[in-house]
Amino acid sequence: MSLPLAGPVATFLLLFGLSNVCSAGQDTCSRPIQLPFASLGYSVITTGDTITGIYPDIIRNVSSKETCQFVFSVVPRLRLEVMFENGQADVLLPAIKTAKRDENGIFIPLIYTRATLVSFTSSRPAIKNMQELLEQRHLRVALVRGYDYGPAYLSIMEELGKQNRLIMEADALSVARMLKAGAADIGIMAPYIFFGTVQNDARVDDMINKIRYEAIPELSWGESGMYLSKKTLNANDRAALQHLLDKVVRSGAVWKGFQRYYKEEVLREGNRPRELPH
Repeated sequence: MSLPLAGPVATFLLLFGLSNVCSAGQDTCSRPIQLPFASLGYSVITTGDTITGIYPDIIRNVSSKETCQFVFSVVPRLRLEVMFENGQADVLLPAIKTAKRDENGIFIPLIYTRATLVSFTSSRPAIKNMQELLEQRHLRVALVRGYDYGPAYLSIMEELGKQNRLIMEADALSVARMLKAGAADIGIMAPYIFFGTVQNDARVDDMINKIRYEAIPELSWGESGMYLSKKTLNANDRAALQHLLDKVVRSGAVWKGFQRYYKEEVLREGNRPRELPH
C-alpha cells in the first residue's frame, strides 16, 4: 500500500521551521556521521537502498555542510544494535532508552512510546497483565530480535522462552506474517511499528482493520529517541548533534510527523508527544 500523501516531505518539514535549523554560525561536526537504519514502520521505511520515513526525512532536512552531514545505510535491526554496541555506528535511531544502551551512548529523547500485545481481534478475554500472559500457555508469542522495551519486556521474553512459547523473528513484517498464518497468536511491539509494517506490505495489509492492541501495566510508557555513540563521536560532534536535535524537538516536527503518517487510534495506544521546551 502506498504512503499517505500530504505533499512533498520537504514542504511538510519546512512548515515547522526546520529550514532554519541549519543556519550559519552553529557548531559543526568534524566528519560525516554514520547513521545506519533498520526498517521500522513509518518511522524508517527501507526499499532496497532507498531510505525514507519520519526520522530519515527529518535528519535529511537538517543535514548540511554548515552543520552536520549524515551517511545513511540499511541494516537489519539486530545488526544495528550490535554495530552500535561495538562502536561501528555513530547513531542509534530510533531507540527506546534502556540501561544497556546507556552504557554505549548519550540518549536524546524525542517521543514517548510503549509496547503492547498485538493480535487479531477476537472474542478472547483481554490479557490484563504479564502474569495472565504467562499463564495462558496455549498462546504462542512472536518477538523481533533486537527489540528492547526495558526490563519487563526482557523478563517476558525469558519466561516465554522457558515455556517454549517464544518465536523470534527478524523483523515486524515476519511477526505479522506469523500472526496471519496462525503460527503465532500474539506479537509484542509498539503499535505504530506494527501498523506501519502491515499497511505497507500487500502480503499482510488485509490485517489492517483486524488488529487488537492490549496494553499491560508491566510494559509502561518509556522514552524513545536517538543515541549518540560514546565510542565513535568526540565531545564536539556530540554537542553539535545535540544542538541540531534540540532544534528538531522545539519545532515539534517529530510528533507532527507521527500525526501525518499514523491514525489517531494507533497513536493513542502507543505514542505520546514530548512537552516542547520553552
